[in-house]
Parts: sequence; C-alpha cells; structure tokens
Amino acid sequence: MILSAYHFDGDPDTLMESHHQMMNLFPPSGLVLHLAVTHDKGITVFDSCPDLATHEAFVVSPEFRGAIAQVGLREPRIEILGEVHFAHLNQSVIR
Repeated sequence: MILSAYHFDGDPDTLMESHHQMMNLFPPSGLVLHLAVTHDKGITVFDSCPDLATHEAFVVSPEFRGAIAQVGLREPRIEILGEVHFAHLNQSVIR
C-alpha cells in the first residue's frame, strides 16, 4: 500500500467543506486509509492506494480531476510518502 499526501493551499475551513463535498462523490468502500488534516496553510489529505501504478493512474484519472474541479478545489501538490508497513485506527473520526 502506497501513502500519498495531497496538499491544498487556502482557507482550511473552505477547503474542508470542499473536501467533504468531494468525499460524497466517491464510495466509502474505495477508501482504505484516508485522512484530512488542517493546518495554517490549508489542508493536507493523506490517501492510500494499493500500489504505485494504481496511484499514478488515479491522480490523472477523469474521475479524480473531475471531482476536484466539481467542488472547486485547485490542483493539489501531490507527494508520494512511501509504502505503508503498519497502520492502526480504533475508530472513525469525523468532524
């Protein structure tokens, strides 16, 4: 599993609203590991893909490009963080 960071710059509250709207466009079953974090420069979304080839196909796909455009998000700066070796989460956290 590959973990990537999608960095969106701007107002964190506005960006989180757009992120919530975008999440409604994708089935929850397609999200294995997905986190959205706010900070002083905007938000960073951490998202996983089964492998690098899947990630590379997803980030240029019409579905992803269309979804970010539909909710008014600008092109993110995408950073491949590496391979996930361990993950643990006790519960879903939604704000």
